[in-house]
Amino acid sequence: MVSASAPADAPVGIFDSGIGGLTVVAAVLRALPDERVTYLGDTARVPYGPKGADTVRRYSVQIAEWLVSQGVKAIVIACNTATAHALETVRAHVNVPVIGVIDPGADAAVVATRSGRIGVIGTSGTIASGAYERAIAARRADAHVAARACPLFVPLVEEGWTDHPATRLVAATYLEGLHDAAVDTLVLGCTHYPLLAPVIAEVMGPGVTLVDSAAETARALAQVLEARRLRAPSADHASVQHRFVATDAPDAFLRVGQRFLGAALRDVEVVHFT
Repeated sequence: MVSASAPADAPVGIFDSGIGGLTVVAAVLRALPDERVTYLGDTARVPYGPKGADTVRRYSVQIAEWLVSQGVKAIVIACNTATAHALETVRAHVNVPVIGVIDPGADAAVVATRSGRIGVIGTSGTIASGAYERAIAARRADAHVAARACPLFVPLVEEGWTDHPATRLVAATYLEGLHDAAVDTLVLGCTHYPLLAPVIAEVMGPGVTLVDSAAETARALAQVLEARRLRAPSADHASVQHRFVATDAPDAFLRVGQRFLGAALRDVEVVHFT
């Protein structure tokens, strides 16, 4: 186990397979403006969705141990696939609080649904894991969950095709079965997918509530930091500096990432894992 005893003014570590986890960063910056963030996007190995569980666990432990070595006080796994496969493994390897995105998303879905018919979309790895079905069933035993893998959504987002005819066609094809299942709530079970929320909402129609777990995850992080007495002291928010790290293609990361975060994302470092 990698141990750390970081002070309250230490940063929060957040990681994802690529840029999608910046949706979680944005939610954390809104909910916890005093907190500093160290974000790592594993752009050299994105996407995680098609990869095997053992590979995802290995990548996740590498990144978590690196974040601890950088002095973070808590870790948010902003990747649904990594949360599904590696949350408990990461918790066993590091001695800081570790939060995933699946439980907060399941909580929000159960609150939002009117009929108990909940859809979940995610990467192949997340959907194959059954993690959302288990999390939702634990909260509402009579819920009916319809899950659908949408593997092309991540590369479309990474390409910047968030409003493109090809994306609309792919979305209509993927989501057709969820119409048939009559879901009234749809969990965006990948942190890239909120960038496609306008297209997904258009395809699903106004009667379906979209659940983005990012805001719920930020709230869960706030609760953990409060319970551990790790909330950062009040600061001049303009002076709070964040750190962004990629494992490949930092220029593309910066260009696309600024669409999410604006001036909060000024430069991108590079770190390599073997």
